[in-house]
Amino acid sequence: MSTLVLDKKADLAGPGIGDYKELEKILPKDYRSLLSPKETQQAIFRVKRYIEDQLCQELNLMMVEVPLIVDVEGGVNDMLDRDGSRTPVQFHIANDRNQHPIDAQLVQAATKWKRIALKQFECETGEGICTDMRAVRKDYFLDHDHSAYVDQWDWERAITDEQRNLEFLKSIVRKIWKVLVGAEKFAQTMFPQLKDFRYPDLPDELIFLHAEEILDMYPDLPRKQRETAILQKYPAVFIIGIGWPLKDGYPHEMRAADYDDWITDTHDETGKDTHGLNGDILVWNHVTQRRHELSSMGIRVTAQTLKKQLKIAGQLDFLDLPYHRAILDDEIPLSIGGGIGQSRTLMLLLRKAHLGEVSVTVWPKLLKEMCTRRNIFVLE
Repeated sequence: MSTLVLDKKADLAGPGIGDYKELEKILPKDYRSLLSPKETQQAIFRVKRYIEDQLCQELNLMMVEVPLIVDVEGGVNDMLDRDGSRTPVQFHIANDRNQHPIDAQLVQAATKWKRIALKQFECETGEGICTDMRAVRKDYFLDHDHSAYVDQWDWERAITDEQRNLEFLKSIVRKIWKVLVGAEKFAQTMFPQLKDFRYPDLPDELIFLHAEEILDMYPDLPRKQRETAILQKYPAVFIIGIGWPLKDGYPHEMRAADYDDWITDTHDETGKDTHGLNGDILVWNHVTQRRHELSSMGIRVTAQTLKKQLKIAGQLDFLDLPYHRAILDDEIPLSIGGGIGQSRTLMLLLRKAHLGEVSVTVWPKLLKEMCTRRNIFVLE
């Protein structure tokens, strides 16, 4: 098997760098935070409120409570991929001397729960919800922009069948991008020192590219290297069509089979052999000099596309779970939704070199010592 094939396989599911020697090479060598720890905390909460308010306004959403713990039997936890490499933290609640026990999991993301919540909160077409979601992902390699503790603005909005197309997806993405660009300006108004010539502002417009187009441009590169290359050309992109196998036989990245629709043929809209109604927002981070993912989102599966994707993933047994039955029986709305990484976004807007500067979680001693040597001080 060629090195190229091995690289592409290894690049499909796992985020992060995967090696602390490699991480030490890429951490900034001349870093100084533009904000003090006190200023950072002030900025975090004001920018978070700005983004939440603007997201709700732009997408017609309302803020709702979201679970941290879910029942295993409901099937609503997010498996994140379809190769089984990222499993949730699971535990047994004995309850009433084990007479009425519950097997529970910590949420990995609220992707599937949100779609059910649209019905619970009686959202009509064009209305939706936004959450201040917290999760635990124990299988991540802990580097400068991945942690076991995850915080996202997880949102979902009810749509019509006619809106299940790429143009509608792009219209929603543009609204979200408008909010993020506005948040950067808002942060710089609060703390003018954030406007620094070394760190150019976000562009006003995103570039939309299909994963097939990027593969055509860089056919010999694995996925993360393709993303790095395209971000040298365009500093902010939305990559469409993540999950369907591309011309080289590999998906751009693995996606779970039971939330985003990555199977729908979009040839009529693109004029090319393309599939998928989902995508990711990525930007070039001028502090870390690396690719930086901010958001994943997509138009969700229908009963038909759910069955097709689960068959491809070898997970047809999922169809017996309550969440999946609700889709098959048309009991929950068609929807579009996504997650915007809170700490990821704040790290970018506040010009930070490490996720731990804007969120409190666990890091290995080796990483903390490495960061200290580079004037990067993670919160504890």
